[in-house]
Amino acid sequence: MAETMPVAAPGDADAQPASSHKDADTVTTGVAKGRDRLDSATSTSSLREADIAKLAPQSIGELMRDIPGVRSEASNGEGNANISIRGLPIATAGAKFVQLQEDGLPVLEFGDMAYTAADMFLRADLSLQQVDVIRGGSASTFASNSPGGIINFISKTGETEGGAVALSTGLDYDQYRADFDYGMKLSDTLRLHVGGFYRQGEGPRRTGYDAQKGGQIKMNVTKTFDGGYIRLYGKYLDDRTPYYETVPLRVTGTNGDPQYSAVANFDPTRDSILSRYNQSLTLLGPDNSVVTDDVREGQHAIVKSLGVEAQLNVGGWTVMEKFRFADIGGRFVGSLAPVIMPAAATAATYGGVGATLSYANGPQAGTAITNPAGLNGNGLLAATTFQDRRIDSLANVTNDIRASRTWNIGGGELTTTAGFYASRQSIDTNVMFTTKLLEVRGDGRAALVNITNAAGQPVTLDGVLSYDIYFAPGRARRRTYIDYGINAPFGSVNYHIGKVAIGASLRYDFGSVNGTLFSADAGGGRVGRVSRDINGDGVISIAETRVGITPLSAPAPLDYDYRYLSYSAGVNYRIADAFAVFGRYSRGARASADRILFTPSLSQIDGSLLVPNAAYDPVRQAEIGAKFRRSGLTLNLTGFWAKAQDTNLDTGGGGVISRQYRAYGAEFEGGIRRGIFGLTAGATYTKANIVADGVNAAVIGNVPRHQASVIFQATPQLTTDRFSLGAVFIGTTGSYAQDTNLLKMPGYVTTNAFVQFRPMQRLLLSLNANNLFDVTALTGVDSAAIPASGVVNARVLNGRTTALTARLDF
Repeated sequence: MAETMPVAAPGDADAQPASSHKDADTVTTGVAKGRDRLDSATSTSSLREADIAKLAPQSIGELMRDIPGVRSEASNGEGNANISIRGLPIATAGAKFVQLQEDGLPVLEFGDMAYTAADMFLRADLSLQQVDVIRGGSASTFASNSPGGIINFISKTGETEGGAVALSTGLDYDQYRADFDYGMKLSDTLRLHVGGFYRQGEGPRRTGYDAQKGGQIKMNVTKTFDGGYIRLYGKYLDDRTPYYETVPLRVTGTNGDPQYSAVANFDPTRDSILSRYNQSLTLLGPDNSVVTDDVREGQHAIVKSLGVEAQLNVGGWTVMEKFRFADIGGRFVGSLAPVIMPAAATAATYGGVGATLSYANGPQAGTAITNPAGLNGNGLLAATTFQDRRIDSLANVTNDIRASRTWNIGGGELTTTAGFYASRQSIDTNVMFTTKLLEVRGDGRAALVNITNAAGQPVTLDGVLSYDIYFAPGRARRRTYIDYGINAPFGSVNYHIGKVAIGASLRYDFGSVNGTLFSADAGGGRVGRVSRDINGDGVISIAETRVGITPLSAPAPLDYDYRYLSYSAGVNYRIADAFAVFGRYSRGARASADRILFTPSLSQIDGSLLVPNAAYDPVRQAEIGAKFRRSGLTLNLTGFWAKAQDTNLDTGGGGVISRQYRAYGAEFEGGIRRGIFGLTAGATYTKANIVADGVNAAVIGNVPRHQASVIFQATPQLTTDRFSLGAVFIGTTGSYAQDTNLLKMPGYVTTNAFVQFRPMQRLLLSLNANNLFDVTALTGVDSAAIPASGVVNARVLNGRTTALTARLDF
C-alpha cells in the first residue's frame, strides 16, 4: 500500500466489520429514517474501520474501489479521482452524479469542479468509523446534486472510551505517518472524541522531494438528553500531496488488441513527471505581475470547518438539524497531459529545421544533447503544461433540517418526513499556466531542456516554451468569483404494514448562480496573450512573446436561475424474516456548476442561460432487487436501468459535451462467515451506450469511454483472536479509451494483501501490500487510437508498495 490507514483493533466496538456490528444492517444515509436493510427499498453498503484498514487505501478514491457498483479511477493521487455509480458516465473528471458527504453533509456542493473534486478535501484516519453508500434510489430526494448516489464518511463520536496511536512506515517507499484517536465520557451525558494524523515523505511514486506533507485533526463533543442529543464538531485539514496525472507508455499491436509496455528508464507505476529539477513556475500571477510559485504545492488542501448536529423530539415529531460552515481553500499545481515526441522531432516542431537541444538545468546544465534518439534510452521529450490553480475559496455553508413522525394507521405504521435544505457554495479561483520542456526520465530526476533554432536564437527560456498553454494561445487562463445558492424543500411518506413497505419522496431544487468571470474565453475581443519581459533582462525572448494574461479590465457577468423536481417511489416486500424483494423508480438531477462556464450555453454579455436545459442534467433510474441475510450469510442482487443527460466541458480536450446515456445491468453483493473464514464479494455487470449527442453524432450507439462490462471485488480472510490474514482483490474487464470505441484498455486485477498479528493484548502489528503483484492497471488513455509515435499518455494505478504499522490501544 502507498498510504496505509492504520489498522483497526479487533474487539473495538468502533472497529468491527459491518457483518458483526449490531447496527450494520440499518440504513441511515440517503433515507428519511433509519431502518433495517431488509425493510428498505434501496441498495446500500457499508465499510467499517476494520474493512478499510485491510484494504489499505492510498486515497479516498482508492477506498471507493472496494464498494460494489462504484467505479473509481483512482490514479491521480489523493484527490481528483473520477467516480461514478452503476453505468452513469464519467465524461470528463470528478464525481458529477455522486455526492461525497462527511457526517451527512456534502464536502462540496458539486463533486466535479475543475481540478478541485470533493475527494481532495477528505482523508481517512482513525477518526473514521465507517463509510455508508446508497446507490440510486432515494439519494435523488434526500440530497441535492446526488442522483447517482451518496457516499457518506461517518466520524466516531466517543461512544467507546479509550483510544489508539498508530505509527506507519513505508518499507519500499518513503513515508512516515502517525495516527491517533481518543474517545471519553466527560460525564454521564457528555462525551468527547478527537482524532487525526500527520505524515511526511516522498510518497508512493518517485518525485525527488517530499511530495506528501501534512495532516488533519477532528474533534466533536456530544451532549445527550432525554429524547435527543446535540453535537458540536470541527475539523482542520492542511495536507499537501502530489498530482500524478498521465505517464508515457509504449503501445504496439492493433487498436482492438493493443500491447502496452513501459518506455525505457521510466516506470509507469512508480515514476511521475514530477522532478527535483522542476520545483518552480514563473508566470504572471492573478494581478498580472510576475510571480514564482512552487510546484511542490501539488494538491494542497486546506479545510477549516465547524458544525452542529442535533436531534430532539417535539410533540411526537423527531427533528434532525445539521449545519456546517467550511472554509475551504488551497492550491492545485500539477502537470496536464504532456505532448510526448521523439526528441529530434520535438526540436524541429518547436524550433524549426536545424534546431538543437541542450540541458537547461540539472547536473548537465548547458550541455548539448548530441544524440537525441538515444536520450535516456527512450529518445523522448515531453512538452508539459503545468496548471497553477489558486483556490482562494471554495467555502460553503450548508443546513439540512427535517422532521419525521410515525403514525399508527390501519394496523400499520405511516412515517412522514418534511424538510428543507439550504446551501451556498463559492468558487473563487485563479488559473494560470506555464508550458515547459522536460526529458522523459524517472526517479524524480527529469531535467528541463532548451531548444535553440538554426539562427542561434533560444526558443525556450530556462526550459520554458511559453508562459501560457503553448497549444491553446491565450485560452483557459481564468479568474472566477461565483456564488451558487441552492434551496430545496423535500418530503416523504412510507407506509409499513406486515411484510410490505411502500414509500415515496419528493424534492424541489431551485438555485441561483451569480458571479464575475475574467478570461479571454469570454470573447468580445478580450486579450489572453501578450509579450512581457519575464526575467527582467530588458530583452523579449521568443518564449516571452507567449505570456498568458488575465483581462482584468473586461469582466463577464454570470447571472441565471434554475429549478427542477426530483422524485422517488419504491415498494419492499419482506417475504420471510431472512428474505426480501424490492423495486424502485427515481428521477433526480445534477446542477451543471462551473463545467458550463465559457461554453455556448451561457451568454458572455449578460451571464444569462442561452440553453435552458444546460442548467441541470436529469437522471432517471429503475431498480429491482432481492436481499437475503441469515446466520453469517448475506446475499444481495439488484437489476438496474438508468438514463442520464450530461452537459459538460472536457477540461482535458477542451471540447463541449452534450449527450444522453443509457445503462442497464445487474449488481451482486454478498458475504459469508464460517468459523475463522470470511469472504465478502461484489460484482457489477453494466451495458451502457451513448444514445444521443448534440456535438458529435458519430459516437451515438458507442460505449462510453472507460466503461467496463464488469467490475468486481472480493476479500477472503482468516481471522482469529491473534491474527488476521487475507487479501482484497479488485478488478475490471477491458474498456475503450475514448468514446470513438477504437483503442482498447485491458482489464486488470489488483491485490492488496494484509497480515495482522497481536503479540499482546493492546498491541497490533500489521503488514500491508498494495498492488502486491505490481500490475500495470490502466484507468485511462488520452489517445483515441494508436498514434504514429507509438507512445500514449496513460493514467495508471500505483505499483506495489508495502508498509508496516504498529498500533497501541489504550
